[in-house]
Amino acid sequence: MIPASTPTPAPGFWVHNLDPFLIRFPDGWFLEGIRWYGLAYLAGFIFGAVMLSVYYKKNRSPLNPDAQSNFMIALIVGVLLGGRLGYVLFYSWENFVSNPLSVFEVWNGGMASHGGMIGALLATWIFSRKQKCSFLQLSDIIVTLAPAGIFFGRIANFINGELWGRETSVPWAVIFKYEKYNPFTGTPELAYLLPRHPSQLYAAAGEGLLILLWTQLRFWKKNPPPHGQIAGEAALLYAAVRIADEFFREPDIGVSLILGLTRGQFYSLFLVLLGIAFIAAARRNKESGTGN
Repeated sequence: MIPASTPTPAPGFWVHNLDPFLIRFPDGWFLEGIRWYGLAYLAGFIFGAVMLSVYYKKNRSPLNPDAQSNFMIALIVGVLLGGRLGYVLFYSWENFVSNPLSVFEVWNGGMASHGGMIGALLATWIFSRKQKCSFLQLSDIIVTLAPAGIFFGRIANFINGELWGRETSVPWAVIFKYEKYNPFTGTPELAYLLPRHPSQLYAAAGEGLLILLWTQLRFWKKNPPPHGQIAGEAALLYAAVRIADEFFREPDIGVSLILGLTRGQFYSLFLVLLGIAFIAAARRNKESGTGN
């Protein structure tokens, strides 16, 4: 369903006019410019690299500097591949079936947070096997880092004017604009959406900042919880926040509901199961005195 729009913005609300590019390159260059979205990923990975070094120095991580570099490379590959494949499989399957090469069309956008989480989790499991260290411990570490990347990413979503919220009349509603096809002229024209929730900022605060603060507080406790506990709590908290946020976020156009739930809500149910599994493993290992 195409969202309702008007040729002029509704009065009394802020009109989104942010440029998705920090720097635009001249015409004819291979790249259009430097996007805030790309910088958001970079900021998230830099935060992770810095904090891994801090954790090691404070004796909170088993990863020495060499292992930290390898772990960051594994996470970067896992997040990017998982995020892209997750979007294609979870949200753009029909397009992928008709055009399998669309999986490589990253310039058209399309990253799924749930897919990125799966990719990071798999990368962590593989890395822990090769390094012969605790998968649960590394899982606790990455959930204290990942929310920063989600925070930066949701801010970038807002700057891009994508992932709109649902229509609303709250005072802080935002009017987003986009180009739609005019069948009479055969050309795209600018249109303004009706006022909507800035759900990207809600997600930045909930999925990013809230979970970052919670996991950091839990991680730095004098007597930290057993390995896997923080990862489980983070999964449950993210699922709860994401399910709530979906009530303010406009479902993707052309993407059907599952059991009456949006795709984001439905996939978050699996995070609930994952969180319970992590917490159960943490408690079982605490009782048995093991850390893996």
